[in-house]
Order: sequence, then structure tokens, then C-alpha cells
Amino acid sequence: MFTDQQRQALDRLLAEQGFIPEIQVAERMAGDGSDRQFYRLAVGDLSLLAILPGAGQPQGMAEARGAQAIGNHFFAHGVPVPRIYGFAEECGLILCEDLGDTKLHDLVLRYGTQAPEVDKYYRQALAALAHLQTETRQGFQPDWCWDTPRYDRELMLTRESGYFRKGLCEDFLGMNNLPQGLDREFVFLAERAMQEPADFILHRDFQSRNLMVCDGKIRIIDFQGARLGPLGYDVGSLLIDPYVGLSPDRQQALLGCYLDALASHIPLDRGRFIEGYYYMALQRNLQILGAFAFLSKNRGKHFFRQFINPATRTLVEHLAAPQGRDFPCLRAVVEQVITLAALTR
Repeated sequence: MFTDQQRQALDRLLAEQGFIPEIQVAERMAGDGSDRQFYRLAVGDLSLLAILPGAGQPQGMAEARGAQAIGNHFFAHGVPVPRIYGFAEECGLILCEDLGDTKLHDLVLRYGTQAPEVDKYYRQALAALAHLQTETRQGFQPDWCWDTPRYDRELMLTRESGYFRKGLCEDFLGMNNLPQGLDREFVFLAERAMQEPADFILHRDFQSRNLMVCDGKIRIIDFQGARLGPLGYDVGSLLIDPYVGLSPDRQQALLGCYLDALASHIPLDRGRFIEGYYYMALQRNLQILGAFAFLSKNRGKHFFRQFINPATRTLVEHLAAPQGRDFPCLRAVVEQVITLAALTR
């Protein structure tokens, strides 16, 4: 389970915190799309979490260093992330608070999107997001960002719209004759998205399976990909989340809650934000589809396959808005995606 080096590091971290060093149970846990290894530890009366870099992942140690630095920074600024008790530089092991097993997604499945119990946690999540994006900027070090220090044009074109093109259209669905104008539309989308102010903190995967519910409060996990970026991306991630399928009306209501929370932290031009939000949500939608297809086909994580069609329907709805007229090639491609995705169920 643990190598000798990892076990020695774990024992040292436990001792440094004054925890009983004897581990009664160590349970391996699933990690959704992550390659990291997660272990739940029973240590005396406590339940702790040990997180290790993915085996054979060349960037695993850099990701671990980033996760502990960003996590400590967020925690110190009052963001509801798990407390990190210790970090072993030699093997990348993070020892942190165990937040249990209940995700916001689980509560949506249990009660539905309209339930007061669910609405309460969405509002908590949006308030926490506004705080994270604005109040943690002071002291945030781009050097902590193991992936890229900023959400920028290149990232959009290679790992969002490009991910959609290669991961979903070409590799997953075998679409090899895509319209020539598609790449021009992706450049236009990226250029428009780049017009949004990008000196805020971006979580980059802010969705219902990365929001835990612990002791009646929302807690945020999977923040190791944080970097500088625009405000609209993360709230778009939550509102168009295909795990949940919020109705357009529900999305609009929650967007209003988020803007109210954001306005308590920074001066806010709501009209400008909403104009730019369209393009941020569209970027996220493309990223989601590329990721789900890649994880299903290339990583054998078939859990994600069931969410390709819901994410595609959201993209159709998004492109039906007036701004969608600027993306005729993408609209044509999505029509083909709908047909082919139905055949691959």
C-alpha cells in the first residue's frame, strides 16, 4: 500500500502533529478523474486523509507541492478547504483533514435541484467562490501553479477548444472531416474570452463533485489547479455542471446570487460581467466534453461517458443564444456530435 519511504514520511507527519502514530485502518479511495492516490486513515479517534502523487506521473511531485502551497494559502485566507496537517517533500505526501464522503452532487441526486437543502449549499458554494476568487489574491504566488500560472489564450486553444476537437470529435467519435472554419471560431472565442479581466484566482474545476458537505457546510476540494484567471469561468463550471443538469432558470437565479456575493468584495459592472460570462461558460463546456471523452476512452474511466450527452445538450442550448450566431461551424459540428454520441452509448 505505502512504500517504506511513504510510510516513514507518514509516521513522521503524524508524530509532528501529536497524533497517535498507530494507523488502525488505511482504506484506498477513488479519485474521479485524478491520478493521485487517496487513502483514508483511522488514527485513534481521528479520520485523516493521505494524498500521494499518481504513480508514474512525471508532474506528480510538482502537483503535490502546488496543492499544499495553494491549500495552505486558501485556508489561511478563510476559504473552506480541508486543513493540511503536513507535507512530505521527499515523496509528495499530503496529510489533511478528512471531509467525509458526501458531495454536493450526492445531495442533488437525493433531493433534486429545487430542494431547499440543495439551494442552501449552492448559495454557500457561490459565496465561498466569490471569497476565494477575490480575497486570496494578496500573497498568491504564480510559482505555486504547477500546470500553468495563468488561464490564457494558449490554454483555451490547446486544452479546451482543442481538447473538444481532438478528445471528443476526432478520437472518441472519429470525426475526421471537421469544417475548415472551426479553428477560426475557436480563435475568435479565445480572443473574446481574453477580454475579461483575469487578475483573479481561478479554481478551474469548481463543480458539484469537488464540493463536499461536512457538518452542514460546503468545503472545497481539488483546488491544486488554481491559477490566475477571469471570474466567470468558475461560476460557469458550477452552473453548467453536467453531473447536475440545472435548468436555465435555476442557473440564472444562482448567477444572480453569485453576483450579489461578488459585489460584496469588489466593484462590479453586472452588465459587462454577464456579456463576458457567455464566452467563459462556452469555453468550459468545450473543456468538459473533451475531458469526459478523453477520460472515458484513454483512461478507461467509463463513469464519465454517461455525462457526454448532457454536456452536449447544454452546448446546444448555449449556441442557440444570439451570440451563437458567431459559431456556425461549431453549431454544425455539435449536430453531428449529437448523432454520433447517441450511437456510441
